[in-house]
Amino acid sequence: MRQPTNRFIYGVSICLAYLMFGLLMLPLLGLLTATTPAQWLTSVKQPIFLPALWLSLQTTCWSMCIILIGGTPLAWMLAKSATRRAQLATFFVDVPLVLPPAVVGIGLLYTFGPSGWLGSWLNDWGLRVPFTTTAVVLAQVMVSAPFYIQSATASFRRLHPDLLLVGRTLGHTPTGVFFRIALPLSLPGLLAGAALSWGRALGEFGATLLFAGNLPGTTQTMPLAIYMALESDVHVAIALSLFLAACGIFTLFALRVFPTYFWRNTEEVQQ
Repeated sequence: MRQPTNRFIYGVSICLAYLMFGLLMLPLLGLLTATTPAQWLTSVKQPIFLPALWLSLQTTCWSMCIILIGGTPLAWMLAKSATRRAQLATFFVDVPLVLPPAVVGIGLLYTFGPSGWLGSWLNDWGLRVPFTTTAVVLAQVMVSAPFYIQSATASFRRLHPDLLLVGRTLGHTPTGVFFRIALPLSLPGLLAGAALSWGRALGEFGATLLFAGNLPGTTQTMPLAIYMALESDVHVAIALSLFLAACGIFTLFALRVFPTYFWRNTEEVQQ
């Protein structure tokens, strides 16, 4: 009786696996069958498309610069420290991953808003953050930075300690060891984290909507343009969605191909 039972369980598992795979593919298939190439080209020419695309590319580039400049040294410190403070800092760095984007947006609004503890100080200097392009960048940084920091921290932790020790014995300063040894050898993980972070920033919606608003040409990124286009022209929303889906697929392809090549070369160096 055990063999027929095992075959039954195996068959059910296979069916459930195919059902899950099909469920994951349904949104993409729905987008591909919802429009034709002619309709897509027509939608791309609509006035809402290019400004939203340009703003998304511009803001994600700025947010990635902030994340790389600030997140890389933070990841290095978290990777090389085993104290309770470092563990607590790692915990708080990961908190935005489990917070709904709407919560992040409300938190930013009541931090940088006119009645916020930081916003009131900025107002005294004549600076306004909410509902500006700067707010879009801040929202993207908040929701996407943990993806990069997590990946960079894990990549730094994989470094063999002897390599860093050899660098110090050869006369390099701690800064020199970081830039000449740790950073090049950890590059695959950093690139993977940066790609994940960029993809998350590109698709950010909730925090941006609440903190920056949906102002065309100023804060209306592609996800917000999709939300707005659904009320007027669904084909434009589909065209924007297909473009974002293509960006996500390209990012996933880059994550699968390029890090594998770099990891192979890195492992050869460490061996």
